[in-house]
Amino acid sequence: MTALPDLAEVNRFRTAIADLLGLQFDESKFGHLAKVLHQRALAKGDACAQYLIHLSNPGNTPDELYRLAGDLTVSETFFLRNADQFKAYAEIALPERLARKHDGETVRILSAGCASGEEPYSMAMVAYENFAFALNRIAISALDVNPSMLDKAARGRYTNWSLRDFPLDMKARWFQADGDGFLLDSAIRKMVKFEQRNLALQTPDFWQPSSLDIVFCRNVLMYFSPEQAQTVIARIASALVPGGYFFLGHAETLRGLSNDFHLCHTHGTFYYQRKEGESATQPVGPAVAARWQPAATLGGTEWITEIQRASDRIHALTTPLAEAAAHSGQTVYTDTTPNLHRALEYLHNEQYDQTLAQLGALPPALARDPEVLLLKAVSLCHSGALDAAQATCRSLLGCDELNAGAYYVLALCREATSDLAGAIEHDQTAAYLDPGFAMPRLHLGLLARRQGDTAAARRDLSQALLLLQKEDASRLLLFAGGFRREALIALCQAELTTLGANP
Repeated sequence: MTALPDLAEVNRFRTAIADLLGLQFDESKFGHLAKVLHQRALAKGDACAQYLIHLSNPGNTPDELYRLAGDLTVSETFFLRNADQFKAYAEIALPERLARKHDGETVRILSAGCASGEEPYSMAMVAYENFAFALNRIAISALDVNPSMLDKAARGRYTNWSLRDFPLDMKARWFQADGDGFLLDSAIRKMVKFEQRNLALQTPDFWQPSSLDIVFCRNVLMYFSPEQAQTVIARIASALVPGGYFFLGHAETLRGLSNDFHLCHTHGTFYYQRKEGESATQPVGPAVAARWQPAATLGGTEWITEIQRASDRIHALTTPLAEAAAHSGQTVYTDTTPNLHRALEYLHNEQYDQTLAQLGALPPALARDPEVLLLKAVSLCHSGALDAAQATCRSLLGCDELNAGAYYVLALCREATSDLAGAIEHDQTAAYLDPGFAMPRLHLGLLARRQGDTAAARRDLSQALLLLQKEDASRLLLFAGGFRREALIALCQAELTTLGANP
């Protein structure tokens, strides 16, 4: 009988899965990994150590990898999941791409990580119901690494669970009862071409440049490491035509992964559009780079440490600038020219005019750094220069379109001009781009309470209360307007008590 794997074997298994399938698991998943490793070794009649040797053999057949992918990932989905995205697909993405095509050209749509087919079949039904006149110009492909899921998709037979949020009139049109399940109409099944492929592997024959118009890749990136996700997104970006549309899962973002897309927000959902006239895979820096480093608190004198840490990164930017200037004979800027440490100290003390004066002394190249622009926008906003703050945010978004901080500052500016709808939209964008960012969630809760939306206020303030416990201290320094963590937590608790919720 195969012995249970030890910790070293589970670690080796985790590494092999990351290398071979691109799937990333942290230590919290060790129990699941140990179970799968033991089951697969038992099925092969190997000891775990021997199974790991076979698994890493370059000549190994892909069948075992596909089986592992199915055992390690969650394939549960349902028809029209995240219906708002399908509305955006039906009312914006698909008609726009059809209109852009000429002389009967085909709109090519991909469902990447399609599981048992509910997503691509939903895409096909939406296309059939809204663009029946153009079906000969719509081609839908679907990829998944798990052959058993693809077999289920090809059969087109589903249970009520897969149809739990499906409109009854569409169910009557496209499904017929088949025992205790429902069989999808053959006209829809014929619209989708399924293929077995591993997204983590480069397959140039499939990922042809500018070969796709719309891509759904939802709830897939969560299994990849940041570096692997960055590679997959770059591959998709290259394959999308300029102006093509990209849909992620509702809790997934491209922040820190790609600079190749514009963020879109319509129909109550977020999605992306490939930038026009720019080459794909623009440099984005380290995957999911953390601009503001975590710290335990912002009490006592620890803000001084946070100022120093933030200042150190800004100061590091001056080194290559000074070296380049020295070679070109230009003036060399040193840390005696602008004092970012002092600027951050002024910010902490709410002396925004002095902060702006320090920023105004920066050389032009450094003044355009995204973090400097964000610091300037925050200072302008809090000093009441709202137009200048918004203009600075727009400059920042011009070089970093997925900057959550810029959207939060815009939300504050819009509230100050009584544009509550605009404030809410910008807060929602900031919270979407960075789900761990406490301040936009807190702001949303306060705005909802102001508008009398008690349910939304409770939801957002409760979420803000949780996020504030672990929010980066340096981010609180930048965005909290002089309030400490403890004061913000007390504010959330007081508001929730007033709203009749348990804080």
